[in-house]
Amino acid sequence: MVPTASRARAPRGSTPNRGSRDASSAAAPRRRFRAPHGSRTASADPRGTLPPPTMTSAHSKLHSDDVSLVVVVVDTNPFFWAAAALPFADFFAHLVHFVNSLLLLNHLNRAVVIAAGVSSCAYIFDSSDASAFGGAGVGATFDKASHRVEEFIAQDARATMGNGSVASGNAASLLSGALSIALCCCLDIQRIFRSGTRYPQPRILCLQGSPDGPEQYVAVMNSIFSAQRSMVPIDSCIVGTEDSAFLQQASYITGGVYLKPQELNGLFQYLAAVFATDLHSRTFMRLPKTLGVDFRASCFCHKKTIDMGYVCSVCLSIFCQNQKKCSTCGSEFSRVMPDLNSMPDQSK
Repeated sequence: MVPTASRARAPRGSTPNRGSRDASSAAAPRRRFRAPHGSRTASADPRGTLPPPTMTSAHSKLHSDDVSLVVVVVDTNPFFWAAAALPFADFFAHLVHFVNSLLLLNHLNRAVVIAAGVSSCAYIFDSSDASAFGGAGVGATFDKASHRVEEFIAQDARATMGNGSVASGNAASLLSGALSIALCCCLDIQRIFRSGTRYPQPRILCLQGSPDGPEQYVAVMNSIFSAQRSMVPIDSCIVGTEDSAFLQQASYITGGVYLKPQELNGLFQYLAAVFATDLHSRTFMRLPKTLGVDFRASCFCHKKTIDMGYVCSVCLSIFCQNQKKCSTCGSEFSRVMPDLNSMPDQSK
């Protein structure tokens, strides 16, 4: 028989026996119930008015970093794709699957595709155009995007043929114009969604195949520094045989990812594994890093990539040859500098 902790009522007019009370309480120790860690019981509140525990809804857990705005810059240079190992039709199919996977990751994600040709740039696809029509609208928009790409390539080819200054051998795509359009798109969407609580985090993805154009050095660097100031990362995926010094600097300065896939037949796997993650999830992943960055600049006089040159002390313009007057700001150089080509090589 287990002794109980209840005490009997003493008769009227008698004094309660404190010794018996102490003995009964010592014989039956008071038992306390310990709730599991993290749970709440009604006994913790003396009034018993605590509401039952509630689960946080999935929609309230959505952070602004989980919503992405990806602006994809596609190289549509016909001179490059004519000699590329991967046909442009297969490349565009990989791109369509990648954009579709971005939209499936989060219904608030937004994707914009911009084509960069030799002489012009244009919008190809915007997922907001198909957001009101559901999945069928997205598929129809992709079909329209493929037709727009074909029309843009034909229009850009006609404009390129009319421009006699463009050499077909080493024709570069208009990367500077495409980056400017992508930055304007990102800043415009940020301005629209700034009043809300879940505005998308923008980033730019450049799919480049053709070589860099040294004549675009100033415009490309201005776009890179503008993206850095606006906190817009620039990711780079090189589908050509040569590395891009412009995109190496762009990814390094803005904090983006630079990747050159070794096998283009699995391009979608590279895009989905590296570039589909949002900015918040990148802190938990081991993304590829660039082993070396080519920081060489292009001269303002001949538009050539140089290792050593002359810099204007006023406007920081770069020249490969000694100049008496800066062609950019008009400053005159009174001091005569030695010719770099006649100087001995100090690296030996």
